[in-house]
Amino acid sequence: MDLTNVLLGCLAGLGAMTAAFWLALIIWTFRDMRARSRDIFAQILAALLVAVLFLPGWIIYWMLRPKETLAEAYERSLEEEALLQGIEEVLVCPGCGTRVQGEFVVCPTCHTKLKKPCQSCGRALNLRWGVCPYCGAPALGGMQLPAQSVQPALPAAETTLATPVLRRAQRGPVPDPEPPAESQADS
Repeated sequence: MDLTNVLLGCLAGLGAMTAAFWLALIIWTFRDMRARSRDIFAQILAALLVAVLFLPGWIIYWMLRPKETLAEAYERSLEEEALLQGIEEVLVCPGCGTRVQGEFVVCPTCHTKLKKPCQSCGRALNLRWGVCPYCGAPALGGMQLPAQSVQPALPAAETTLATPVLRRAQRGPVPDPEPPAESQADS
């Protein structure tokens, strides 16, 4: 009788441990699936699979479960978005700092003028441009082109003579000399 009582006690302990392990696997499977999917039907189905088939159901769940959790998928999407934003040029309004698109003429938030229309072709131009890159027309209110870029290229023989003139044009206009002081006093 003592041997059967010990055997029954061991079997009861083993059964209790198996039941606890089975319940723990069901709970773990449900929580793991909840972290991997928002679909409540998939979560319950995974827990039922483990509850009915126990260890074979748990192995089947491991083979069929989604690779990444919802948190990992969210982090990956944030990283992809950050990379895409780093690749593309981010345009912001100088007035309020709101993101604007490249073709905007005014900021929709603060109404700051971002671009001006070309008088010739009507396309949007950067405020700093002095000439329209699309049609070549000078832009009103923009910076004027320097004189040297408008002049035609000189032949090689004439470059030595023209060099001081070009350098003077690069420095800016030469001021007119003032008349001598005596001639001012005479008039």
